Amino acid sequence: MLHFTPIKIALVIMVGLMTLFFCLPNVLPADVVAKGPSWWRPMQLGLDLRGGSRLLLEVDTSAVVKEQLTDLEESIRVGLRDQKIRTRNLRNADGSVFITLNDAADLGAARSEINKSVPGMQIEQQGDDRLKVTVPENVKRERQLAAVGQSLEIVRRRIDEFGTSEPSIQRQGADRIIVELPGVDNPDRIKALIGQTAKLNFHLEEPNATSTDPRDLPPGTMLLPREGGGNVVVRRRIEVSGERLVDAQPAFQEGRPVVNFRFDTAGGRRFAQVTTNNVGNNLAVVLDNKVITNPRINGAIPSGSGFIEGGFTVESAKDLALLLRAGALPAPLVVIEERTVGPGLGADSIREGASAAILGALLVIVFMLVAYHSFGAFAVVGQIFHMGTLFATLSILGGTLTLPGIAGCVLSLGMAVDANVLIYERMREELASGKTMLNAINSGFSHAYATIIDSNLTNLIASVLLFLLGAGPVRGFAVTLSIGILTSIFSAVMVTRLQVWLWYRSGKRTELPI
Repeated sequence: MLHFTPIKIALVIMVGLMTLFFCLPNVLPADVVAKGPSWWRPMQLGLDLRGGSRLLLEVDTSAVVKEQLTDLEESIRVGLRDQKIRTRNLRNADGSVFITLNDAADLGAARSEINKSVPGMQIEQQGDDRLKVTVPENVKRERQLAAVGQSLEIVRRRIDEFGTSEPSIQRQGADRIIVELPGVDNPDRIKALIGQTAKLNFHLEEPNATSTDPRDLPPGTMLLPREGGGNVVVRRRIEVSGERLVDAQPAFQEGRPVVNFRFDTAGGRRFAQVTTNNVGNNLAVVLDNKVITNPRINGAIPSGSGFIEGGFTVESAKDLALLLRAGALPAPLVVIEERTVGPGLGADSIREGASAAILGALLVIVFMLVAYHSFGAFAVVGQIFHMGTLFATLSILGGTLTLPGIAGCVLSLGMAVDANVLIYERMREELASGKTMLNAINSGFSHAYATIIDSNLTNLIASVLLFLLGAGPVRGFAVTLSIGILTSIFSAVMVTRLQVWLWYRSGKRTELPI
């Protein structure tokens, strides 16, 4: 029998009130919404509706492999030196590290030390006194994938620190990152912040270097350019890594802009140890393979903090502090595509998308009223409820509405009406078979459920696959379509049925108006 329990009535009313509450931020003035709680916010507009910039970045994974090879060479050099195993030639070339020993009798000891210091490497013997060490392909691939994931997180942190509102940062493919910045029409400074590797390390300057000629460098050293001109010979070994930084802030020292930094506990201990053991030597502060400054260590610095000076402007000091706080990129990023969408184009997209949505909704309303009369009006009310619930859900989730998202809304509206059509047509069939009006109504709702669930479930699976496998606009379409499918089932089954129940209870009914 047609019946609606008080619990179901309370559920529909509660969902309706929540829908109204969470839809309000989308129509109220911004200053009114700003006074409300942080979780009571409107939907965000995507790049195609609001305007802004879109960057497609590519992670230079070849640099990751090159750095991995350099690290391997230095680890082998330090390990062999600690074990007093002498070499006359240790270098990396063609994706491998080649080691020539002074004494062929040390071959076994060298192989054991390499296995101990850099486990998992492929070691080949070439002659009586030569070894070739290669990084396995699976280890290279893992390092590259990790670099892309780390780059994604660091780009997100840098943009969040910069203060851009509602950015969209997504991974695309194996080594690309899409950055969408709504409301940003001049992304040059953001590109500079994103693209700078910002790898900060502290190296000791080599005191025994007598020349800056690359051919005369002592073993275990490298020649780096200095900010402002000239070159500096530093030891390859990183004394303190910038990864140990926990804070960096712009400041002034004797009227000059500087960047104050602070290490974590382990980094602070290491910094104190380095400065204690090397009083009188120079400590080079290296940013992206360039020496910013190389001050003399006059005494131990046990505090684990200090400052970097390098002829900064106020803005460059702020940017460097931001980069250091966000962390260093594991590999350079290359901008391979840049697009800017003006706010005028976004306004046109909103207007055209809204027009298409309104036209589609009007056509649906006209069809339902003509085909099903007052029951068609019940379906229209249900669809209004459905769209309100859809927008409220997007607002609760902090979703971003894009032009493909509007298309998903319109499609979900058509699919929601389809559920009402199934119910009403089932009622007509039951009436035609000779059943009473009440039995026809009951059969229409009860027997159409299975068909409604089956059809919507297949559509939901398709939209979930679009979300998981797609990117950018496809995912925006999939999100609104998935939410629309779920809310349409509720509106068709619960809201429409409540209206039919109220219609039946409001007076003596003798025939269905369909």
